[in-house]
Amino acid sequence: MNGNDIKRLSRLTAILTQLQTKRLLTAPELAKKFSVSQRTIYRDIKALEQAGVPVLTEEGKGYSLMDGYRIPPVMFTESQANALITAQQLVLKNKDSSFIKEYTEAIDKIKSVLRYSTQEKINLLSDRIVFRQNPENNQSSSYLSVLQLALTNYNLVSIKYYSPDSGATTERTLEPFAIYSTQENWLLISFCRLRKDFRAFRLDRILHLNVLEDKFEPHKITLAEYFEICRAKSSLQPLT
Repeated sequence: MNGNDIKRLSRLTAILTQLQTKRLLTAPELAKKFSVSQRTIYRDIKALEQAGVPVLTEEGKGYSLMDGYRIPPVMFTESQANALITAQQLVLKNKDSSFIKEYTEAIDKIKSVLRYSTQEKINLLSDRIVFRQNPENNQSSSYLSVLQLALTNYNLVSIKYYSPDSGATTERTLEPFAIYSTQENWLLISFCRLRKDFRAFRLDRILHLNVLEDKFEPHKITLAEYFEICRAKSSLQPLT
């Protein structure tokens, strides 16, 4: 196998991984990502199909994998494992306990597929990396994980929210739109049915949260457009 064959095999594997992690990918997107022509991508997709990979082609839309098809777990390089461990140390300083729990469990699963020699090295690295942000390590919210699921499944959320400026507690029904983090807190951007507009809510000020079975229609606005609107209003502060 010559250098070109190895390079192509590596690209085919990477394309397959991309297809598994995203619902739909276009030839231009793949060509840009791998710095090749669209014609090369067409040939690569055909090669995957000939190898028995169930690639579905949606005319005018792109490529996807047949639902339920999965490739075996990939092995991480030592550098990739180190990056994950470094990220874990940042996560452990996070103020949302649910996020810490879910990420830690995910990392444990990843560690289980690593070579033993790599496991020893990342355990060493884990003991030698320290981030001093949020030194008290006070977890002040526990809703991030459940809100992530509500957001991706378009479930309405009912919350009881405390506003320190007014000292008032209000009950809201929200359509989760996006989640972003400041240095100290997680914020949920939602369309608030009480205010009939988009609002940002600090997770540590949510006193009670309930995910409803009712669904809402996805919003057409993008996150970038939301921030443009906020900039036009000259403020990104949470509103009540």
